[in-house]
Amino acid sequence: MIFANSAYLFLMLLIIPFTIWYVMKGRKRGATMLIQDTGAYRNVSKSYKYYLIHVPFILRMVALAMLAIILARPQTTDNWQNTEIEGIDIMLCVDVSTSMLSEDLKPNRIEAAKLVASEFINGRPNDNIGLTIFAGEAFTQCPLTVDHAVLLNLFHSVNSDIAARGIIDDGTAIGMGLVNAISRLKDSKAKSKVIILLTDGSNNRGEISPLTAAEMAKSFDIRVYTVGVGTNGTAPYPMQTSMGVQYVNVPVEIDENVLRQIAQTANGQYYRATSNSKLKEVYEEIDKMERTKLQVKEFSRNEEAYQPFAWILLLALLGDILLRQTILRTIP
Repeated sequence: MIFANSAYLFLMLLIIPFTIWYVMKGRKRGATMLIQDTGAYRNVSKSYKYYLIHVPFILRMVALAMLAIILARPQTTDNWQNTEIEGIDIMLCVDVSTSMLSEDLKPNRIEAAKLVASEFINGRPNDNIGLTIFAGEAFTQCPLTVDHAVLLNLFHSVNSDIAARGIIDDGTAIGMGLVNAISRLKDSKAKSKVIILLTDGSNNRGEISPLTAAEMAKSFDIRVYTVGVGTNGTAPYPMQTSMGVQYVNVPVEIDENVLRQIAQTANGQYYRATSNSKLKEVYEEIDKMERTKLQVKEFSRNEEAYQPFAWILLLALLGDILLRQTILRTIP
């Protein structure tokens, strides 16, 4: 703890002359009643008031000391510290087309992706992380931020029915999703810039091809990891019919060749996640690979810390007043 106006602490020196004056005054105080012989009172026990007689003065001195401390403005100590942390800029690029509702991963692909990605985000508190989502078109759900609580809230609100409800066009515009993520990273000053692109299909929409987007990522020194999510063969897909939701088996068509080329062009790596556990392993592997040491100077702000002393001052004054007006009250 430090004091912004430490000179006020010298006010506590006033306690010394006040104490001397109080003691001298007590010795000079004359008797209030004169009697010839005190022998009759020799064995009378002292009242509890006798032990409280000096308490008001003590409380006033405590109040004076607290006033001096408050005027000196106690504050928490400044804390500068050089530390080494790990931090990079990461954009998550997630496919939210209707096919992500397939339930080969549990409860479905999009929810499994959100769960595993959330764990990934929680494990990297020092990183700037953002979120791009895409189907037939792409947009930024959350720009780069270190406020991961906001990011996670926005991520959890993402659903694959936004295309079914007509909020965005359905389809799989991998190139557009990748370009949107690149636009958020291209001006970053971080030493390491990464995109993790997750999709369950092949590019069938958008004005920019995935490989063109990969070349753009390379030109901005952005590494791209691609993840193909979905089982091999067919996957159960919930289809709304007049009889309610009916499950049909739809083929899993992931363009692994394009995803591999994207990763190769942008100095990343391609992964295939056929189950929840495989998807978790993918993110864990990326997490281990992307660690950059940064020297950071941490600073803890000054905060006023007078409140406890103010409470003590208030209680001391109240105690002094109550004692003098009740138990130790004197008659003029």
